[in-house]
Amino acid sequence: TGPLQDMNFSVPEGGGVRFIYQFTSKPPAVSFRVTGETDGIIELAPRKGILYLNGSLDWENKTEHRLQVESLDEEGSVVEGPCAVTIHVLDINDNPPVFDQPQYTGVVRQNSRPGKPFMYVHATDRDDPTTPHAQLTYSILHHFPNPYPEMLFQIDSVTGAISPSRTGSYYLDPQKQDTFTLVVTAKDMAGMTTNAFTSSTDVIITVKESLWKAPPTIHILENSTQVHPVNISQVHSNEPDVTFDVFEKEKLPRLPFSIDQDGVIYVTEPLDREEKDAYTFFVVTKDKEGELVDKPLQIHVIVEDINDNPPVCQQALTVLEVQENEGAGSSIGTVFATDMDQEDTLNSRLLFSIQSQVPAIPTGQLFIIQQDTGVLQLTSQSLNRGMASNYTLKVLVSDTAFQTVCDVQVHVIDINDQIPIFERSDYDSVTVAENLPVGTVLLEIQATDGDEPGTGSSYIIYQVKEGDPNNTFIIETDSETNRGFLKVNKALDFEAAPAYDLVINATNPEPLVSGVQYNSSSLATFKVFVTDVDEPPVFHKPVYKEEVSEDIPVNTLVVTVEASDPEGDSVRLKQLSWSHLPQVLWRSLGFLQCFQHQSFLPLSSSIARKMLIFLAVLVLHLKDVNDNPPGLDTDNPPFFCYPLSGGERALIKAVDADELWWYSTFTFTLADDLHTRSNWELSKVNATHAYLSPKHTGFEEKVYYVPVTVNDNGKPPLQGEVNLPVNICKCSSEMSCF
Repeated sequence: TGPLQDMNFSVPEGGGVRFIYQFTSKPPAVSFRVTGETDGIIELAPRKGILYLNGSLDWENKTEHRLQVESLDEEGSVVEGPCAVTIHVLDINDNPPVFDQPQYTGVVRQNSRPGKPFMYVHATDRDDPTTPHAQLTYSILHHFPNPYPEMLFQIDSVTGAISPSRTGSYYLDPQKQDTFTLVVTAKDMAGMTTNAFTSSTDVIITVKESLWKAPPTIHILENSTQVHPVNISQVHSNEPDVTFDVFEKEKLPRLPFSIDQDGVIYVTEPLDREEKDAYTFFVVTKDKEGELVDKPLQIHVIVEDINDNPPVCQQALTVLEVQENEGAGSSIGTVFATDMDQEDTLNSRLLFSIQSQVPAIPTGQLFIIQQDTGVLQLTSQSLNRGMASNYTLKVLVSDTAFQTVCDVQVHVIDINDQIPIFERSDYDSVTVAENLPVGTVLLEIQATDGDEPGTGSSYIIYQVKEGDPNNTFIIETDSETNRGFLKVNKALDFEAAPAYDLVINATNPEPLVSGVQYNSSSLATFKVFVTDVDEPPVFHKPVYKEEVSEDIPVNTLVVTVEASDPEGDSVRLKQLSWSHLPQVLWRSLGFLQCFQHQSFLPLSSSIARKMLIFLAVLVLHLKDVNDNPPGLDTDNPPFFCYPLSGGERALIKAVDADELWWYSTFTFTLADDLHTRSNWELSKVNATHAYLSPKHTGFEEKVYYVPVTVNDNGKPPLQGEVNLPVNICKCSSEMSCF
């Protein structure tokens, strides 16, 4: 508040109706008038002189409003003014970033240099560019698919430049995956606050190399009414005059796909997603002799859902209970229904509504249901059990195409205005031995409740209120009689607790009505005295863990175990008779000896790698030493398709019975003879694999034996020599030897 004068105000945009300033008048002025750029938003209360907003300012439309304010006398003549009043609109962050395109596409070549941009995305923000409100940062939110631990693409957070990552530069291969979808986000506030706006766009990236590549995953609507077969995709071979064929490895009763000689793939019949939601099969090309031309392509088909399943009530009759004094808006239960159509789609989205209520009342519905969750609630009207103790509802459950009616029965139950009362306040005492089995019943107790039987208001829950801090006892209630049974819940221990002075309370699961409270009538006492029993000694730890090398010398001390007696008696250790142990344990413990007067476990023989269990569990982890020479995996020997065309290679694998940490990498070498080295060559792949390649195409159709030496580079290093069988054979269409 203040006198009329030239003034400047800074007002944030948005916010709705707001008070700005109140001008005070000088006699004979009795009112005020405003003119200028009010834009129907800025107003002045004539008599009170209050300048206020009747709407929201918008920086994006106008950054300032220039006004003139005058004070007037009773005749409407100007007393003061006009004074210049300027309202500067302050920008707030109320606009999300907007990408230039709804979707971007780009092309990247295999083995592109990491970090070299091959495309850009760009977004703008309508907020004030001089503030962080319009400062954008870019990031990749999702990467579909992402078959490796690291992303194959990266984006410059400032420029929006997209480039292959180091991983992508190495692994991008259109024969494995030719299309990627990136979800790229633009975030304002320079990405420095959680309150920033974020927008996203899809970036479709195509990896190009050759014509022979698998198409993207094919999506087919189930239960199609089109005339089959239907064209769903096409593949192209790099070679002319080839024939196309399909085969699958799932051994389905039928494969509902085919391919013609132009490489067009067809679905041959309508598919049912509920029967099978995805298919994988292979496409191959063959020459005129029936030999494979290209590497088989794997085709993936996803069967997309249509709404062909109606909602199903989870229960034939949903029974709910509600107290007659429940307040308006109280939730009384949920109606559950399911839909076999695809989850998290509109086809399986269910909407709930009440179709009818019996008995009906003149004043309208007593119940409402949340349309998306099925939660039933009371309306503003209260229930009267004297008027109706049960209501039957018909709940309509619908999706976009089907409807189902679910039956609901609502029982109006008595309010909980009576407390449980024990028939005895003191149940005396009982004396038991500490080895009494868990689950033994020590006491039966009984309380009564005057509320309506068979309801949560009359059902009684018994609990030990005092005297049992470790939950040694538990009380179970017979739901038919409300009788309680005090049982041993945990093993008794005379040394820890020789006596218990228990206070037991009786309550209801339903809350008491206002004004009613539990009192001493709902309490009872009971004493339990525990007598001592001579108990066996126990080990100080249930599990002893040690680690030794597998070549440890005989009589080396492994571990010291300790035991004590709960009653304080002396303890000695003794070797068990083997007949007291299971046969498998006898074999495991056969190499241990235990001295009678000291708890040392020395080794009695050289031992192989295994786990030991001795009374208290002794877990002995044995560390491996490098004592096995390496070899080659010959279970799946390499083969080459006859005749050779050049450039073939087969993967061979080194194997070693020792643990992996004894070697960092295997070394593969061919025998140092002229015949072997003139026909074969080896190239390293990784720590455990190498490629074996023929050096010419003049091999005959037979099995060759190639001498290969493998060194494990361990400590000490060991090597093995293997005559590796290599089969030169005619191949089938499934790329295996006939």
